[in-house]
Amino acid sequence: MTELNAELVRQAIVDHTRHLAESAVAAGPGAAVPTAPKWTVADLVAHVGQTQRWVAEIIERRITDPAQLPTEMAAPPSDPAEWRAWLSESAQRVANACSDEALDAPVFNASGDTRSGTRFWMTSMLNEAVVHGFDAANAAHRSLDVDPGIAAALITNHLTMLTSPTWEMQRSESAHAIRGTGQTLQWLATDTSAAWSVERQPDGATWQPGTREADVTVTGPAQSLLLLLTRRLPLADCETVDGDTALAQHWLDNTAHASD
Repeated sequence: MTELNAELVRQAIVDHTRHLAESAVAAGPGAAVPTAPKWTVADLVAHVGQTQRWVAEIIERRITDPAQLPTEMAAPPSDPAEWRAWLSESAQRVANACSDEALDAPVFNASGDTRSGTRFWMTSMLNEAVVHGFDAANAAHRSLDVDPGIAAALITNHLTMLTSPTWEMQRSESAHAIRGTGQTLQWLATDTSAAWSVERQPDGATWQPGTREADVTVTGPAQSLLLLLTRRLPLADCETVDGDTALAQHWLDNTAHASD
């Protein structure tokens, strides 16, 4: 339902990073990033370019031991005129690292789920380029279009991360907050056949694809749902919220990623 082929993902990383760079240059280095309030646009550019290079090195070196992860980050250009080239280089490097030959090679997977390390990192880098691309576009007062299939795949990735074996270790406050006693939430895309159902149990939250009866159902285009779930848009911006609105808001309030 939300699977993407590797070549599409690699190209999307490059394309969305290019759009991010264009928006960042238009906004300027000191511009605030309303959807990531602790950052300026210069911080955003540094984060994306550094993360792409860091991940590329992990895959290139086939690192399997987290103790061997890179410890140095690349310095971003001080001149915004160089941002496009710098980000283009980092995006292409990580896309190249995620070659077909590397997809199932032994590489550390930070989420601890069943994906290969390269597949985990490749989807994570797509998420970085798309979501932070929205941040940059928003800072530059520009619009951003995300393919519904890509948005749907990133929603799947988002929920997979929140329910992964390492989420409680890394974000215990979030993992505990989204536990429950059987409450159910549903996210329903209007521009694809994709739907996601979440159940909150005492031992943790789980999700599955498809529709079901739920305490609250949030409906909208896949891009809007992605930006809602990654806390870039408010719940009120979705097409419809049927059921327990407070339950949906509580989920959103307690599922931030570290780089938000």
